[in-house]
Amino acid sequence: MSDPKNEDTTDGKGEDRYTVPALARGLQLLMSFNRDERELTGAELSRRLDLPRASVFRMLQTLEQGGFVERVGDGASYKLGLSVLRLGFEYLASMELTEHGRPVIEDLRDLCGYSAHVVVRDNRDVVFVAKAAGRSAMFHSIQVGARLPAHATVLGRLLLSDLDLNSLRHLYPEEPLPAYTARTPTTLAQLKGLIDEDRARGYAVSQGGFETGISTIAAPVFNDRNEVVACVSITVPAQRVQEGELDVLINQVRDAAAQLTERISHTPHRGQWLNKPHDKKAA
Repeated sequence: MSDPKNEDTTDGKGEDRYTVPALARGLQLLMSFNRDERELTGAELSRRLDLPRASVFRMLQTLEQGGFVERVGDGASYKLGLSVLRLGFEYLASMELTEHGRPVIEDLRDLCGYSAHVVVRDNRDVVFVAKAAGRSAMFHSIQVGARLPAHATVLGRLLLSDLDLNSLRHLYPEEPLPAYTARTPTTLAQLKGLIDEDRARGYAVSQGGFETGISTIAAPVFNDRNEVVACVSITVPAQRVQEGELDVLINQVRDAAAQLTERISHTPHRGQWLNKPHDKKAA
């Protein structure tokens, strides 16, 4: 049998012979749903995918049988089903970061008392992939799978720190950037300046910067190539954290990030930021 890796897989029209068009269209249909458009009708999907309504209807019926989409009530709209969520959690559970990160953030939570997380970047979003809930029953931190805009959060700025200005420009071709608070950078120059400050500091702190009444403390996690692949963070239910407590929390978060770095890189003390003393100038 011939090896597809060693032969031309395109047909006479330049299309890949090993691609399954129906599967590709089904995946495109699923990707049409997002947090801003959680419900779509077959007619809307037909227009977006530029496909006949009958084809979209058959795909929806197939996906509904598998639990990947659900009909909304008795209407014509559909939403994503539990099978998509199940796939997502299985993926998260299989990630090395979550496997190694969960005991690290649980120890961090036990040490500081606040909810702790492992966060990664997906294009222009940061995604929470692991969580250890804090002790306070009155405060429910963000959930696993939640997304936040990378440019508007200190988590995102740490995760963007390996990108140079040209790479940032490719990721954010438009200006102004979407503003969520008065502190959100709206130009690439502002964003790059904040990224460089956080990189030089070796950690990031936001006190009420993205969401009122919540402070975030984060530190980067590195792989074996010294690239930032994740962040360890905690959320504190306070607009401001007292300086004495803040110093302690920063060190605890940085230590946890260093532990996770060692676990995934299999090399002690990896990461160019990890051993630098912090300068007490929180963002």
